[in-house]
Amino acid sequence: MSGVKSARAAETRRRIIAAAEELFLADGYGATKLQQVADRAGVAVQTIYFTFRNKPTLLKELVDVAIAGDDSPVATMERPWFARVLDAPDARTALAALVAGSRAVLERVAAVNDMVRTAAAAHPEVRELWPDREDPRHTVHAAAAKALLEKPGVRADLTVEKAADILYAVLSPELFLILTRDRAWAPGDWEPWVEELLAAQLLENG
Repeated sequence: MSGVKSARAAETRRRIIAAAEELFLADGYGATKLQQVADRAGVAVQTIYFTFRNKPTLLKELVDVAIAGDDSPVATMERPWFARVLDAPDARTALAALVAGSRAVLERVAAVNDMVRTAAAAHPEVRELWPDREDPRHTVHAAAAKALLEKPGVRADLTVEKAADILYAVLSPELFLILTRDRAWAPGDWEPWVEELLAAQLLENG
C-alpha cells in the first residue's frame, strides 16, 4: 500500500510542477498565484504547501526537473548522455554527443531559464535560490572540455579553460532562444549548425 501512496504522491508532484511551469512561462512567476497552479494541477492549494512549502521552492524544483528531464536525483554529469561524451573514442564523436545532449536539455530549460532571470530581477526570494557562485552550467562544460582535450582529433593549441568558455557561450540558453524562439529555427536545424561551429573552433580538422 505504501508503494501505491508513493506513486500517487510522485504523480501529484509531477502534475504540480508541470502546471507551475505552464503558468510561470505564460504569465510570469510574479503574476501566478499558487491557487492558479493548484487549479491547473487539479489539487488543493494546501497540497502544494504540504509538498513544496512555498512558491520559491516550487520554482527551484521546477528548474531542477527541467534541467534533468525527470525528478530523479541524478546530477547532469552522471546522466547517460554525458557518459556518452566521456566515453566517446574521439573528439568528433564526443562533440556530437555533447551537442545532442545539450539540445535535449536546452529544449526543456532555455525558456525556463529566461523566465527565472526575469523573476530574479524583481523578486529577492528568487535571487536567493541561486546565490552568487560558480555557474553549474560552466562546471559541466569544463568537464566536457577536459574530456574533449584528452581525445584524438582536438586542436593542439586549445586549453581546457578556452574550450570550456567556447562551449559555455555557444551552447548557452540565450543563443538557443535567439535562434529557436526569436528567429524560428527548428531545434533540428540548430543542432547541426552548432556542431559544425564548435567543430571549427575545437577540432583539428574542423
